[in-house]
Amino acid sequence: MDLVGLTEYLVKNIVKNPDEVEVTLTENEKEKIVNVKVADDDMGVVIGRGGKVANSIRNIVQASAYINKLGHVRVNIDTK
Repeated sequence: MDLVGLTEYLVKNIVKNPDEVEVTLTENEKEKIVNVKVADDDMGVVIGRGGKVANSIRNIVQASAYINKLGHVRVNIDTK
């Protein structure tokens, strides 16, 4: 599974509005950046108390990138 598909799967399964989730991938020389956009109502769910859910999503995506030798990955979460 690619990074976008994995991130999209993780986020869509925890939000109330899965149709509003947008995940894109951009790259530069140093790293790959996975941009996640969710509805305003779902932002709290995706971040979680103290950022625990967001950190868990980041850890899973980074572990997948490491296993598949894709280099450094950063996950940005924002609202639409």
